[in-house]
Amino acid sequence: MSETLKESLSSFVEKSTPKCSDYDKILGRNVLVAPTEEQYELLLKRLKQQLGEGRGEVILEIGASEDGTENGLLDDEVEAAVATLQSLADNMNCSCVKLRERKETRGVVVQFLIRKILDQTDFLEIRVAVVGNVDAGKSTLLGVLTHGELDNGRGTARLKLFRHKHEMESGRTSSVGNDILGFDGEGNVVNKPEHGSLDWVKICEKSSKVITFIDLAGHERYLKTTVFGMTGHAPDFGMLMVGANAGIIGMTKEHLGLALALSVPVFVVVTKIDMCPSNVLQDNLKMLVRILKSPGCRKVPVMVKTSNDVVLSATNFVSERLCPIFQVSNVTGENLDLLKTFLNLLTTKMEYHENEPAEFQIDDTYSVPGVGTVVSGTTLKGVIRLNDTLMLGPDPLGHFMPIAIKSIHRKRMAVKEVRAGQTASFALKKVKRSQIRKGMVMVSPALNPQSCWEFEGEILVLHHPTTISSRYQAMVHCGSIRQTASIISMSKECLRTGDKALIHFRFIKHPEYMTPGQRMVFREGRTKAVGNVVKIIAQTSPSHQGNVRAKQNTNKQQQHRYGHSQQKQNIKKNEAEEKENYLMEEGAFEMNKDNQGGQGKRGRGRRGRRGKGLDQEGPLLATSPVHLVNRTTARVQ
Repeated sequence: MSETLKESLSSFVEKSTPKCSDYDKILGRNVLVAPTEEQYELLLKRLKQQLGEGRGEVILEIGASEDGTENGLLDDEVEAAVATLQSLADNMNCSCVKLRERKETRGVVVQFLIRKILDQTDFLEIRVAVVGNVDAGKSTLLGVLTHGELDNGRGTARLKLFRHKHEMESGRTSSVGNDILGFDGEGNVVNKPEHGSLDWVKICEKSSKVITFIDLAGHERYLKTTVFGMTGHAPDFGMLMVGANAGIIGMTKEHLGLALALSVPVFVVVTKIDMCPSNVLQDNLKMLVRILKSPGCRKVPVMVKTSNDVVLSATNFVSERLCPIFQVSNVTGENLDLLKTFLNLLTTKMEYHENEPAEFQIDDTYSVPGVGTVVSGTTLKGVIRLNDTLMLGPDPLGHFMPIAIKSIHRKRMAVKEVRAGQTASFALKKVKRSQIRKGMVMVSPALNPQSCWEFEGEILVLHHPTTISSRYQAMVHCGSIRQTASIISMSKECLRTGDKALIHFRFIKHPEYMTPGQRMVFREGRTKAVGNVVKIIAQTSPSHQGNVRAKQNTNKQQQHRYGHSQQKQNIKKNEAEEKENYLMEEGAFEMNKDNQGGQGKRGRGRRGRRGKGLDQEGPLLATSPVHLVNRTTARVQ
């Protein structure tokens, strides 16, 4: 670590360190060495509170005094303090793992990771969105991390993550991919591929903590998909990938700005250091540090090179300002162990409310044979249990309908409930997949959900080439919602880059379910604006215009959905009519033949004398079955 970065990190830690009265994460050395019964109970309550705040894990130091004057413990004191901490962890059903040990003025200070030991159907979950420019090595790094096999330098590791044939042919990710990395209570990786594939159920059963990687597209063509992955999948952290040979180019700044706008903490991984000359690597690192320190980012970059740097970065990564930088190689495996250790120590600070009514946002739908309709997404609030009845909506008319939960899966493993902050998949009863779309929600009936056509948001324009005025239309991303909206009115006459205003929006296609306080992104091409939803303009009885628009959209969707089947039915109907006409024609000829043959010699003579006339009339009658039937009927009479 360079001296400049050391000074930046030390000053940052000093500013972010809480006062003695608020410093709850340092346990006093004297208390841990020989606690009384009353002090032991107090320590137990304190540890329980910290585990709740950290969603099941916390990093603790022993040997550091609360006032900071005398730090460190002697060897015998360390043994007694460690024994006390281990006893506390056993009472809380937690594992206790030593992270690092450092020397201080009086002795040593030791850091431990305390992690809750959960049953096989439960685990801690951290979501990490992987962003960066195309060809930065995003999918390759995930393939190496999750499958435990190094790349050959030609991208074989990334083939294990691709979902579509065209992705394998082009080597570029075009959809939102997911993969997991599991850690046990001791911090060891449990991923063990079998025949080239991962068994997610076995990984989750052995894991105390699971890192879910959200593999996003780096090409500008798929920016819409990348924005949806950042907003709809609710990532806890962002991993920005930078190629050592290319540096910050293309969409790298776009993705970094998107993460900053959504208040997602970011750490940087520089790949391909094995093939990059040292002078090019240093120039690109200087450019990276300069951008992170710029007024638009205001980050504190830290080069992570040792295990001590990893622990120091992970413990101080609670703030959005710190930005660790890793330099790895997917071919040689250099520094991959440091990155895995950092991922193991990541702890989200997002607040989820499990005691509130349930709220679940849908980001994808499936139709599974033998199961039925399945939806996947993120639980934002509350707890959802098996056989619960929730309200699904809004539909194109803004209505919600009750649905029952048939089964629940987390990472392909059947569970009985999911809590706030967890991703899951639900099998629904008596619901067609055509009735569900991305952006819908499933909420508790206690919320009495209402859809909205219009809402107000406080927007900051990050970039726009000209000006924004009323009736301007662009795409709104808010959670899993992705729909075009029009500006009805603004608090200013026009907006330019850097302006901030209160804007009244109206959706174009169908109503949505929104709540005040949600983060939103307003974009069209490279035009970007970010902000928060301030007010929901609920419409309990939508206007006639809104109903007409919703019905028109519904009819268009049905025409598009059933167009092919209707076309097939029309083809079958035409074939049946042609067959019927053909049979009628054949029957008429047979009837004509029988009538002519039953007239005796006179008839044969007349037929012989009038054969020329019949020959001339035959082709005309053959082309007109109706005339032929009428003439034959007349002869029979």
